[in-house]
Amino acid sequence: MTDIEHLKELHGLPAFEFPAPGEAMPELPAPDTVAWRLALDPYGDTSDPDFAGCWERFAAVVDLTGVRALIIGPWGEVYDNDSGDVVEQLVAARDRLTGLQAVFIGDLEMEEAEISWIEQSDVTPLLTAFPGLREFGVRGGTGLRFPPVRHEGLRTLVFQTGGLPAQVVRGVAASELPALEHLELWLGVESYGGDATVDDLAPILAGGRFPALRHLALRNSEIQDEIAAAVASAPVVAQVTSLDLSLGVLTDDGAAALLTGQPLIHLDRLDLHHHFVSEAVVQRVRETLEPAGVKVDLSDPCEPWESDGRSHRFTSVSE
Repeated sequence: MTDIEHLKELHGLPAFEFPAPGEAMPELPAPDTVAWRLALDPYGDTSDPDFAGCWERFAAVVDLTGVRALIIGPWGEVYDNDSGDVVEQLVAARDRLTGLQAVFIGDLEMEEAEISWIEQSDVTPLLTAFPGLREFGVRGGTGLRFPPVRHEGLRTLVFQTGGLPAQVVRGVAASELPALEHLELWLGVESYGGDATVDDLAPILAGGRFPALRHLALRNSEIQDEIAAAVASAPVVAQVTSLDLSLGVLTDDGAAALLTGQPLIHLDRLDLHHHFVSEAVVQRVRETLEPAGVKVDLSDPCEPWESDGRSHRFTSVSE
């Protein structure tokens, strides 16, 4: 899980770790001033037996009506138990979580679990239960389901995975999210479940599906060149001000496609960091876009590794 760390904040609020059982209970902040992080250590002597116990303990001392943001870390052994119990507990508390605006499920680092080990579930009941949500994020694609959903207020949707299932991409593409401004999909690699194709992305790339969209991130993909070629002529690009094709295996072919496609000089930012683009093409991208005021990130150049007479490139995050 390279480049994966615990969230420092969510929805503009600093993360605050709710104390584990047996830890001294400090003076707690006001419920609406932090993003509350709830986590279980399945190997700790003082851990709650399950997420339901953790949630009950939290709800007993924090006024849920004031909670604006929740960060869910490990809910036990995440490779044996999916996030279904997390979803169930939050949905059951919807009448008390009246101010909830942001949720992130799966805030784990590599030391806790590889990203492919995190067993997710159908997370759309949260969107249905909380019409006031503005930001929703998930880490881990194994078992993840996202059938098409309508939500009037959601502005940010993020999936961080080493392999995002095609059915999830199709579910997002078929959803009705009229307020969505920020869409971030970590597509990953096929060997870890990332079987989405450019055709699955077509409804998003066609534009109009999400009229408020201003930031589009199609990241961490082993088909980054194909995505770049599709993006180069995609109508959606005209409506965004920030485009992110980073963390994947972008090569000269993909970067050249971006340069020969529709003009990108209207962008505020183009993020291509972690790439396999030659220095000569890097320079071409900079010379084309930076004079127009586009902030271009081409940091973290990578070199393929050789094996069996073949060159192998790698995404930033996979297992």
